[in-house]
Amino acid sequence: MKKASEYRQHAAECRQLAAGVLGVQKDQLIEMAETWEQLAAERSDLVRRHPELALAGEQDEEGGGED
Repeated sequence: MKKASEYRQHAAECRQLAAGVLGVQKDQLIEMAETWEQLAAERSDLVRRHPELALAGEQDEEGGGED
């Protein structure tokens, strides 16, 4: 399992690649980016609800660290 920040990075990479292509490939890369973003949102929600599942440093990245 990856951190939400890693999923967001994959989404950003897909969007960068999409900027350089046209047609079906561009649409596919944008769809992939949206999927990575959805996975990031789901992972963030999971870590908020179940902090014991957080990977090292993940709660701090998501703003859920100890006060």
